Amino acid sequence: MDDVTMSAGARARLIGAGYAAQGLGYATVVTALPAFKDRQGIDDGFVSAILLLVCVAAAGGSVLADRIAARWGSRYALATGLLIVGLGLAGTTFRSPNAVFAAILLAYGVGLGAVDASLSMQGVLVQARLGRSVMSRLFAAYTAAAIAAALLMSAVLAGGAGAAVAVTVAAVFAILVGLVGWRLFEPGRTLRSDVAHAGGGRSVRPVVLVCGMLIFTAFLVDSAVSTWSSVYLSDSLAAAASVAPLGYAAYQGAVLVSRLVADHMTPRAGRVPLAVGSLVVCGIGCGLVVLLPAVGAAVTGFAIAGIGVGVLVPLAFSAAGEAAMASSDEVIAKVNLFNYGGALGGAVLLGALSEPIGLRWAFLIPVVAVIATLPLARRLRNLTVAEPAVDKAEA
Repeated sequence: MDDVTMSAGARARLIGAGYAAQGLGYATVVTALPAFKDRQGIDDGFVSAILLLVCVAAAGGSVLADRIAARWGSRYALATGLLIVGLGLAGTTFRSPNAVFAAILLAYGVGLGAVDASLSMQGVLVQARLGRSVMSRLFAAYTAAAIAAALLMSAVLAGGAGAAVAVTVAAVFAILVGLVGWRLFEPGRTLRSDVAHAGGGRSVRPVVLVCGMLIFTAFLVDSAVSTWSSVYLSDSLAAAASVAPLGYAAYQGAVLVSRLVADHMTPRAGRVPLAVGSLVVCGIGCGLVVLLPAVGAAVTGFAIAGIGVGVLVPLAFSAAGEAAMASSDEVIAKVNLFNYGGALGGAVLLGALSEPIGLRWAFLIPVVAVIATLPLARRLRNLTVAEPAVDKAEA
């Protein structure tokens, strides 16, 4: 199939495979953290420092995706990012000096950021081409793959195999999707909008701020659960090695269910009620982890938080893309940068607080972020940018 004959539906499915590759890779990394700690002889503080650098690298990857998309189209940004992710994952499967291990994860972080940004660019473009909401279902592919990764990790650890087996599967899949997508991802792209740059970007600043803060909070919750759920269950609650990844699996299961129904709920309920409700649910889930320090309660709390995150992330990216459609590639790249601020708060800050106060109380951080973000969610109702008609170019 070539760029002319491939249908929008087929492209959407291929982009969904890109989301799956990202979810599979990220989930194997975070559920392998206990194994990485043991193999490399590192502690939570070292993990937090690496995660901080990975977030910085990922922010750079998001900027790189914006540059590639502006010049050649977001499909090349996505394919390149997936190849970097696959190679980075492969590098983590070998024991290496800690400095080399950190460098490998930094390279993975660059690919992670490029894929994060370009996936949403591609999703908004194919959604516009299809004329119906599909972003939540695309993110559902990410979530389904993350669940599969967590269960795979649990199975290989229970069977006595190393975590490297699951990571290798994710690496191969990312590389394959990247190679296929180089030619067959969505070729459409938005040109840089004069309106988006007028007055130093003031016209799109409200879009970036509101949608960006929703992304910040959603990813703060997501990174807190994704990065520390397995470590919390294993280290703080003394869960068995085969049980520890199940908190993340329950979280992703709830995310998947909410994303499978969100595309149908959004036109009926409206974005503002869904955004507010999702934030509240995130806060309740993380609050339960703090209030009840038991394995069952923690897994339940992670699942409840997943319901809110599952709706909030695609909702925010869709709102940003539709509010500034003529420059959606560029605006989404800016909004995506808030992802890494959330990752710093959720992953790095929780890790830094794990020694002085413990991971249990550190899960109060997402609760505070939810409360602070609630007033911004109401501004989604009037979030529009007066731009000229969408100007598309075919790569």
